[in-house]
Amino acid sequence: MTTPILEFENVSRSFKKGRTTIIPVLQNIDLAVNPLEFLCLVGESGCGKTTTGKILAGLLAPSDGRVLFEGQDVAKLKGEDYKRYRRSVQIIHQDPYASLNPTHSIYNILSYPLFRHGYVKNYAQARDRVGELLQRVDLTPVGDVIDKYPHQLSGGQRQRVSIARALTTNPSIIVADEAVSMVDVSIRISILNMLMAMQNDLAVTLVFITHDLALAKYFAWKGRIAVMYLGRVVEIGRTPEITENPQHPYTKVLLSAIPEPDPDRTRTKVHVALRSEDIPRLTELPPGCAFHPRCPWFVEGVCNTHIPQLAPVPRNLGDSDVACIPLTQGAELKLYES
Repeated sequence: MTTPILEFENVSRSFKKGRTTIIPVLQNIDLAVNPLEFLCLVGESGCGKTTTGKILAGLLAPSDGRVLFEGQDVAKLKGEDYKRYRRSVQIIHQDPYASLNPTHSIYNILSYPLFRHGYVKNYAQARDRVGELLQRVDLTPVGDVIDKYPHQLSGGQRQRVSIARALTTNPSIIVADEAVSMVDVSIRISILNMLMAMQNDLAVTLVFITHDLALAKYFAWKGRIAVMYLGRVVEIGRTPEITENPQHPYTKVLLSAIPEPDPDRTRTKVHVALRSEDIPRLTELPPGCAFHPRCPWFVEGVCNTHIPQLAPVPRNLGDSDVACIPLTQGAELKLYES
């Protein structure tokens, strides 16, 4: 059995709004990131994907639970062990316009972590290494980019600089938070292909955060997908299993909403209608399963009374873990009739 390189144990994260309001953004998440895998976190805006990524990268601490890096509690790491964790896990932020300091040149942005962590000792070494990083992310000729400032680059070029910055410390894990959502569609595939090539060339584990299941299917076909809803993981499994044989009602709804390029499939595809279009507020979560007010397969007296935990579905149904009590008990889902 593979030992996870990064792991959540019952992780929760809340934020305080005002003096008394507590917003539970993440709730009791167990998640394992295995070495050299593609793991996609998928879900609607506000489901907690970015918060999960920031906790993985050490930018936020959990309110409850533990984060383990190579089996060690991150909260207890000190000295060189903590520095190694921070070097090993890097993040690519969603917004390339906000994540790069506009007052620094590209050379300064990429050379600072090199000096900070002792990878280079002088200007010449730093210049050479920054050039190598820019070539790695296809920003060539290097001389046309290295001394420019972020505002002089396009959105796609800025995002490539962000990727280069994540590579400065030779990380073993990269968390890519919506890394292509703010770049032109025409260059998304090239950036995705570049990230996938890094997994092979640099032996990097990739955690890819996106709201687009079609994108997750393309990016992580050989990896896994974890589907999130209102601060919880509701289904996790191999990408082909999740996309071809979804089990959780929320995953079924997400997949039914994806446009199909094939006209024949578009005409025959069944779109699942929700019971309600309203998403519950994090400060007013319903009892039981948080998806039950919208679930087309709602079971009265079960879904609205018990909070489901991730568990394997019966083998005759699929090969993923889901947080759905009727499913894990082997019940046949039937459309709810009010």
